[in-house]
Amino acid sequence: MSGHSKWATTKHKKAVIDARRGKLFAKLIKNIEVAARMGGGDPGGNPTLYDAIQKAKKTSVPNDNIDRAVKRGSGAEAGGAEYQTIMYEGYGPNGVAMLVECLTDNRNRAAADVRTAMTRNGGSLADPNSVAYLFNRKGVIVVAKEQDGKSLSEDDVMEAVLEAGADEVNDLGESWEVVTEATDLVAARTALQDAGIDYDSADVQFVPSMTVELDADGAAKIFRLIDALEDSDDVQNVYANFDVSDEIMAEVG
Repeated sequence: MSGHSKWATTKHKKAVIDARRGKLFAKLIKNIEVAARMGGGDPGGNPTLYDAIQKAKKTSVPNDNIDRAVKRGSGAEAGGAEYQTIMYEGYGPNGVAMLVECLTDNRNRAAADVRTAMTRNGGSLADPNSVAYLFNRKGVIVVAKEQDGKSLSEDDVMEAVLEAGADEVNDLGESWEVVTEATDLVAARTALQDAGIDYDSADVQFVPSMTVELDADGAAKIFRLIDALEDSDDVQNVYANFDVSDEIMAEVG
């Protein structure tokens, strides 16, 4: 999944400075609100909320927006919406398996957005459980290689997280990606902090167990489809089982 991860990391960095930052901010705020509703408004006792807040801060979401989202979610302030999580399954170009995770207060709107993006960009929706078996829930932590003027090696990161249940450390170019079992995410994230290592994000994600290698044409098509899906306010995450080499990534841009 290295190609997909590198693409996602590059896209995330660009999103911080491009014109779609407002849309990304809204999705991060929604994550915070839902996490606070599910587990309470205290980040110290709610690891999911803690990580949602950290991710928002790393993406330069203003603290006032974060604080208000926590209050809305926890019920301390009025105005919170009743969001529900819906997972759609489908196929993209070249038979790429896809999971589309929505967080919405309007099921009909979310379904229409996903269906439209799929059909207009060479994809198709699939029956429940026809694609999900190709993915496993994993903890994924992204760690910048350059921190406080020092360069973190793979050994530095692995040494910090090995006893906390980390399965592997992958090279994403400018970052390290730590993969754990979903249940070990908090322990691995805490181990990094205890070792004085900062991290950019820590999430439970759906990681493909097998991947489809794409050429430049296939990569461009799947990127267009994912962009179309993520353009919906209801779509929080898109997971797909493609892999793209560094050379193809450079060619596609």
